[in-house]
Amino acid sequence: MDHVSSLPDEVLYHILSFLTTKEAALTSIFSKRWRNLFTFVPNLDIDDSVVLHPQEGKEDRYEIQKSFMKFVDRVLALQGNSPIKKLSLKLRTGFDSHRVDGWISNALARGVTELDLLIILYTADYYLLSSKYFRNLVTLKLNSVRVDWLAAGDIFLPMLKTLVLHSVRLCVDKYFFSALPALEELVLVSVNWGGKDVNVSNASLKILTVNYNICLGTFSVDTPSLVYFCFTEYVAIDYPVVIMQNLFEARISLLVTQDQIERARAPNIDWVEDDVVLRLVNMEKLIKGIRNVQYMYLSPNTLEVLSLCCESMPVFNNLKSLTLKSHKSRGWQAMPVLLRNCPHLETLVLEGILHHVTDKCGYACDCVSREEKGCSLTSCPVKVLEIKGFRGTIKEMHMIKHFVNYFPCLMETNIYIEESGPPKLRVPQVCEFIAEMMEHYGKSSSFNVQLLVGGYLYKKWTAQ
Repeated sequence: MDHVSSLPDEVLYHILSFLTTKEAALTSIFSKRWRNLFTFVPNLDIDDSVVLHPQEGKEDRYEIQKSFMKFVDRVLALQGNSPIKKLSLKLRTGFDSHRVDGWISNALARGVTELDLLIILYTADYYLLSSKYFRNLVTLKLNSVRVDWLAAGDIFLPMLKTLVLHSVRLCVDKYFFSALPALEELVLVSVNWGGKDVNVSNASLKILTVNYNICLGTFSVDTPSLVYFCFTEYVAIDYPVVIMQNLFEARISLLVTQDQIERARAPNIDWVEDDVVLRLVNMEKLIKGIRNVQYMYLSPNTLEVLSLCCESMPVFNNLKSLTLKSHKSRGWQAMPVLLRNCPHLETLVLEGILHHVTDKCGYACDCVSREEKGCSLTSCPVKVLEIKGFRGTIKEMHMIKHFVNYFPCLMETNIYIEESGPPKLRVPQVCEFIAEMMEHYGKSSSFNVQLLVGGYLYKKWTAQ
């Protein structure tokens, strides 16, 4: 007995909603009971790659494209005026823009609340998206389209909570994001701003991701409700306004060239005359704007650029966890000041500890011999130290010993070794080094060291 077919229509609609529209349509051959069930599914997932198989060259066969377009037309016609919750439309092989307009308008007129578009046309670089019927949208995801809403009059999307823009050519005014009063999540990836200044101003926004944008002028962000900020971006000209007073987590990964790094390291820099260096120095405004953060991640480039901002480094009074990623070509000059300006830091995560050696980094590590070596660590209250990407070199092991000796409140150190690490890494030798270090541990407080291999606990040492 076919128990699935005996289920109520509403249950079958729900089951079919997890399939693409093509997969759902294939169920129509089961029996008369299933013939038109797929047309009442509230989610439409139309992807031309599923039908045309570009890897097989079918996208060049006009008759197959024509059959695909007829299929979409037929599905929409059979559905009539039934409501739609979600439309996902991915067209990579080029279609007539008027036909695409008709499909989108049909779905929007039927109350769709989630729209996900990836459209590549033969006739233009970008599909030009109209704002017609958008007032009911809750989620809008756009990829490879052009958004030119300056000429569309006042834009007001009162229900939109999630906006994802990927590889979009965006032409909007500086008040655009303010016209989204319910917006909670904004993702901007590879957006072409055309050299315009970017102003993300929104009172309700909670999550902001900005990655690999193009032709960025100045970057301002006024988001008092923001709790998560991910910034993987080329250095902007300036950061005139940065307001994020309720920020919980920030991930800052600057994209800089080796030439920019070398110019920043040059002695006697004239910031006024050197526009490139001035851009890097202006990063201090962005860092000051996130000073209330509780969890922060900084990339190797970011840590290097912060060396230009040591004198104006803000105090991170709320910071509890700091993650720093290292690279052998990037310096730790900002590390001493950064650690001193985190008075309530509890956890320090170092993703790699090998770095470009400079004179100033000696205040935080043992790379440079000096009397004040490690002085920035003695005022840091960190309790948990995590070392990731450990390769087992002599230099790394001495660095760990240095941290253990100079962090006064340290209670636990976790060392992570990847299972696919270099052949020269010998876990027994690492264990021997840790055992010797623990034997000479001279502090009165309890202290633990854990060695983890491939994410699993390999051995644990305790000093009382």
